[in-house]
Amino acid sequence: MPRPRRDGARARAARRFNLTQRMVDRIRAEPLPFTVWDKRACGLCLRVYPSGRRVWYVVYRSRGRPEWFHLGDAALIPLADARRKRAHVAVMVLDGRDPVAERRAARVGTFAEVHERYVREHASRHNKSWKQADALVRRFLLPRWGRLSPSAITRADVRAMVSSIAAPITANATLAAASAIFTWAVSMEIASTNPCRGVEGNPTTSRSRVLSDDEIKKFWRAFDTAGLVRGAALRLILLLGQRPGETRRMRREHVNQDGWWTLPGAADATTGWPGTKNHSDHRVFLSPPARAIIDELSNGETTGFVFASERGRPVGGLDHAMRRICADIGAERATPHDLRRTFGTTVTGLGLGRQCMDRLLNHADHSIGSVYDRHAYRREDQAAWERVAGHIMSLVDDRVAGDNVVQFAPPA
Repeated sequence: MPRPRRDGARARAARRFNLTQRMVDRIRAEPLPFTVWDKRACGLCLRVYPSGRRVWYVVYRSRGRPEWFHLGDAALIPLADARRKRAHVAVMVLDGRDPVAERRAARVGTFAEVHERYVREHASRHNKSWKQADALVRRFLLPRWGRLSPSAITRADVRAMVSSIAAPITANATLAAASAIFTWAVSMEIASTNPCRGVEGNPTTSRSRVLSDDEIKKFWRAFDTAGLVRGAALRLILLLGQRPGETRRMRREHVNQDGWWTLPGAADATTGWPGTKNHSDHRVFLSPPARAIIDELSNGETTGFVFASERGRPVGGLDHAMRRICADIGAERATPHDLRRTFGTTVTGLGLGRQCMDRLLNHADHSIGSVYDRHAYRREDQAAWERVAGHIMSLVDDRVAGDNVVQFAPPA
């Protein structure tokens, strides 16, 4: 039984006929558009408009909804040709393809053009690390796929791309960047499928590097070789445990007189502050050693980046500095993020608990407990940062000691 119209009027019965060319030629327009279905060719219909225009369509289902594939004007396409075209569309649908989506994708242009739209309309607005992904796309994907239509890129092409990149982590990151583009393209109905789905990345192991007590002392002293600003930034990462990207972009406006550093969750394009990774506001207590590092770089300024380069931009090259320090002191490879991991492991090693570590590191808490526990933990967090700083300073300076300092050696 036909469904009622949206305005509540009774729906007209479907018009189904064993169409002939003579019947098609004799169909006349009515005040409202109507559809005539061909019984001999499933899905083929003639849409007749009040203007007298008549258009052939093939109707099929894709992803649970009907799709109308435009064949062309009935004045130019005879019934026999329309039936042949319908058979071609039916074969495409049986093969799992979506003709409407493929035609739409063909109008969009090449993969390079889709990538430009993705960056402009989505990535640059919603993804803080879009520049890194964009660099991978331009280096590894555009030379291979740039001139292809997105619908022409197959899963085999994706596997070939992944296997062509020697570095496993880089290959995985490039695969993720490609998948993000296709996922967006599917949501915008630019592409019908994401060929990256089902393609496995290279197996990797998560980093577990934590500095031992002896290494903390060696690295702390070696930070001087990285230069005043870079060395200070690396020391602050170890003392405070914040993300390297957020630490090197610390702004003086965010350092409060009461000893707290406020990290706004939202990005600020006017100042260059990137926002926190989880978009949540965060505050960090600056222990006396941390405050001393910041004060050493101050010339009375109240605005700008704390760890600024000569041009006033956030200092860079922290990864390179760590690689050089590791070579100089003969240590296993360590990164700035390993300093953050060392801080977190020190928090739990001092018996302060994993919940405390998560708060200090600004990890998102999705547990049900966070819904009911609205305590700010300001005093507890301040004491934790002070205790970690006291422990680290006792390792790097034999003259520093305290009753509350617990000697801790991270697990091997």
